[in-house]
Amino acid sequence: MAYTLLRNYVRPAASLVERQFGALSSTLSIAETPLAVGKVNASYLQDNSQLKQGFLSTAVRKYSKKTAAPERAYNSDSDSDSDDERDTPRRQRKERGNSEFWRRKMRTLHGLLDVNKDGVISYDDFMLLTEKFASLGHLDAKAKNEFRDIMRTTWEQQWGEITPYNLVTVEQYLTEMHHVVNDKDLKKKVHRFLPYLYKAVDKDRSGSISLNEFKLFFRCLGLTEENAAVSFAVIDKNGDGQITLDEFVKLGKDFFVTEKETHVSRMFWGPLVDH
Repeated sequence: MAYTLLRNYVRPAASLVERQFGALSSTLSIAETPLAVGKVNASYLQDNSQLKQGFLSTAVRKYSKKTAAPERAYNSDSDSDSDDERDTPRRQRKERGNSEFWRRKMRTLHGLLDVNKDGVISYDDFMLLTEKFASLGHLDAKAKNEFRDIMRTTWEQQWGEITPYNLVTVEQYLTEMHHVVNDKDLKKKVHRFLPYLYKAVDKDRSGSISLNEFKLFFRCLGLTEENAAVSFAVIDKNGDGQITLDEFVKLGKDFFVTEKETHVSRMFWGPLVDH
């Protein structure tokens, strides 16, 4: 009887094991075929691809949200570029201030800012230039003080302390201006004193500069009226015989930053030195 019970118990168990083993073998044999492997891999890749796409889509959305604001801020600075620079893709732009033409312009301006003609620029030169524009332009006390303050600030920010020994040679000026025009923040400040020059030159307070007033501007710089007439004819692009404040400031700014030899701003400070 015991044998009978054992036989009845073992046979169903063995049958169950055989069926499970057979099903497992069948599954393995199917999975090992190329077709099955292809189906499994395709299914895995499809699922994995969908997962990656979902992750990348989320990542891109998050990255776009983070970078949107800086991009807008960068575009808002585009007005600091000169016309010929805006026509050039940013990736193709080169470092400014490496051409001999640009160096001629900076040497020209150094000579004009060297009011006492001792070969170097000093804080005294800045103040002498302020006095010239104030007297020839008939600035009142308030306007004169504003002009003096902006020239003082310009000197301190660009050249440092105010002492008789802080003297700027031509080469120092070229080196410093090369740094300025290649720095986005400094470049925005390079022309900050120009509106005050304009205010001094606009003698009749009409809001625009005529040829006679432009001659006054050149006289303050120690240049001739003939120089003024030639430069005025070049920079007065629309030929209306007037230069507005916006035109004046833009031309003065472009003189610093552009290296395009045909740009009208080349004549803003008079004839360029030969070398």
